[in-house]
Formats: sequence, C-alpha cells, structure tokens
Amino acid sequence: MVSTRTETDAHAPDDEALDRLRDAVRAQLAALGEDPTREGLLKTPDRVAKSMRALTAGYAQDIDAVINDALFTVDYSEMVIVKDIDFYSLCEHHILPFFGRCHIAYIPQGKVIGLSKLPRVVEMFSRRLQVQERLTSQIAETINSTISPQGVAVVVEGTHLCMAMRGVEKQNSKAITSAMHGLFRSDARTRMEFLNLLRLGGEGAMSSTALWRHDEDAGD
Repeated sequence: MVSTRTETDAHAPDDEALDRLRDAVRAQLAALGEDPTREGLLKTPDRVAKSMRALTAGYAQDIDAVINDALFTVDYSEMVIVKDIDFYSLCEHHILPFFGRCHIAYIPQGKVIGLSKLPRVVEMFSRRLQVQERLTSQIAETINSTISPQGVAVVVEGTHLCMAMRGVEKQNSKAITSAMHGLFRSDARTRMEFLNLLRLGGEGAMSSTALWRHDEDAGD
C-alpha cells in the first residue's frame, strides 16, 4: 500500500502551525520591501496562511477514510474509465499552481471501487506540494494496491504556472505524464484501447462533476 500520510504531522492544521505561517508571510512581505502593516496587506498573512492550509489539506487525509469502504465485489472484467477529473496542485519547486485534468482507467479483478472515490483520490494527492510525475504515480499505485485490478492506467495533463509566469514563459505548453500497471503496461492493445478512448471526447462518459454530485446525493 502506498504511504498516504507522509509528513502529516508536520502539516497538521493547528493554531501553532497557522501562526508560523502568518509570521513567515509577514517576513516575506517585509523582505520584498512592502509594509505588512499597511491597510491592503494587514490581513494578508492570515489569508495566505489559511489558503496554504487548504491547498495542502491532502497531507492530513488518509486513503482508508477517503475510500470509506466503497469497494464492491462485481463480476465485471472490462475497462472502467473516469476521465477529465479536474485537479489543482502546487509545484513544490516554486510554490506556484499547476492544474489540469486526470484520466483514470482500470480493469477489475473481482472488485471495483466506487466511481466517485477516484476523483477523491486525485484530490487527496493533488492537495500537497507536488511534482506532476509523482502525482501520477501515487494515484496509479494507490488504486493498484487498493483493489489489485488486472491493470491500472493514469494520464495527467497539466499546465504549470512556473513555466507560464516565469522562466521560459511559455503560456500554451502542457505537461503530460502517464503511469501504467498490469495489462496496460504488458499488453499494447489494452494500452492503445485506453488511449484511443481518451481521444473520443466526453460522449457517453460520466463527467467528474456528475460523479461528485452523485457522491453527495448518496451521502457517502
């Protein structure tokens, strides 16, 4: 099972941690030549501290609580795909956002996972300081170890503001990463079927927005 609580204690949402974040933001503003006590910046340290806590909330989440026993025995061995799952994360190198879409496929082997839990797994790992390569691997490895399917495939498309706003300043570039396990790695036809289905567009597919709504309506 992939470790899902790395650095949890260091990122616990307690008052002391918030105070340290506020102090750090004040010091940063002063280092930039700003006056942290002026009207427009007076509440900025508190806002940034609370924002950072929310944006890194994934550290405090546990995979067992996220899945919440939504594993079911089903006689189904064809491909299951949930595509176009929106995500937002922070690049650990520059603490700037990167965001995009995640596509997940797996081939069950006796067990399936509740569809709405796949976007929740993406959310848990994206709400951390990340690199896209690790994010992709963590999602795939977690699904693989949780339900032991015949295969898992994850493709992530991301736009990185550390490339768009600074450095090379290329606003239209995207990074695409993939992780393939089981049949998706060993069988080229299975892999190509998945990639071809991604190119077909959203026709007939359940969107991630609909999945979240289904999850809330079901009360799980």
